Amino acid sequence: MIEKVYFGKMENGQPVYRYVLTNGNGLAASFLDLGATWYSMTAPDREGRMADVLLGSASVDGCLRNGGHLGETVGRNANRIGGASFELNGKTVSLEANDGANNLHSGTSYYGKRIWKAEILEETGKQDGDPAGKADRIAFLLESPDGDQGFSGNASIRVTFALTGDNELQIHYEAVCDQDTVMNLTNHAYFNLAGHQSGPVLGQQVFIDADRITAADAASIPTGELRPVQGTPMDFTVMKPIGRDIDAAYDQLQFAGGYDHNWVLNHAPGQYALAAKAWDEESGREMEVWTDLPGIQFYTGNYLDFKLPGKEGKLYTAREGYCFETQYFPDAVHHPQFPSPILKKGEKYDSRTSYRFAAR
Repeated sequence: MIEKVYFGKMENGQPVYRYVLTNGNGLAASFLDLGATWYSMTAPDREGRMADVLLGSASVDGCLRNGGHLGETVGRNANRIGGASFELNGKTVSLEANDGANNLHSGTSYYGKRIWKAEILEETGKQDGDPAGKADRIAFLLESPDGDQGFSGNASIRVTFALTGDNELQIHYEAVCDQDTVMNLTNHAYFNLAGHQSGPVLGQQVFIDADRITAADAASIPTGELRPVQGTPMDFTVMKPIGRDIDAAYDQLQFAGGYDHNWVLNHAPGQYALAAKAWDEESGREMEVWTDLPGIQFYTGNYLDFKLPGKEGKLYTAREGYCFETQYFPDAVHHPQFPSPILKKGEKYDSRTSYRFAAR
């Protein structure tokens, strides 16, 4: 079942809608056409008590003015590009320097601040190559013209969310462009498995299936080093509390004020596989992240500082949520040894990420 609910309006009067998907188990996920935003996720604890485990703003104004990109679809390029420029086919592509000298999430003309066209697809049934099976879906479509954010080519982007009967929220990213361009899409949801309003997440436990990170400098730009995590605070190959090592005297953590790094996932290129897990011992809620992308940015909300109310009036502060942003590596355009985020003219960007919810 999909319900369409009025959420608010933009400054120009354009309405914003929230779309609510509910499965047969009572799990509910909702999405805004503003930013193709994953707005809420209601999941049960081990006793069956429901809670919304996603951070979010309470209003359109909050979505536009609060920082952090909560739940937004990020593109054309998620994460950072060093120097806010790169070479493509012998030409310099110049971007906005909105993170010091660097480009973050493609500049301040964010996809997350735009209205996407919504397309409701209720129980469309299983199709070839479609792992969701019979599940309600909501698709969001965006036309990104040549020169948008500084990138070349007219790009057509489609992001489809499906909530399955197995308590899995699936995201299917698709895009085509009439010129070679960068395409690196992600979702910026912040999770708190104890409930969005429950405060710091440092006691929740995380596993990441990655033996290396892309080591970064003080500006969070990768140096090119693929650094082993073994024996460092970056090692999540065995599940551990987020807060155990977060303030360790380690260069990567000191640079970023906590975790805000790309882990090099262990699965083979293009393989759809388990990337990460999270567990809240008190509630019993757990979540698995699966993806076919090569990297995942684990970010612990180090800079969250809401000025306008979040959901239920909550003013989120640092480390009250964490992100698992599946992606191509940051600054991959400057590192030929990294998997390439370049989408060739006429080819299709096609990627899947999912979040599986349970309790124990």
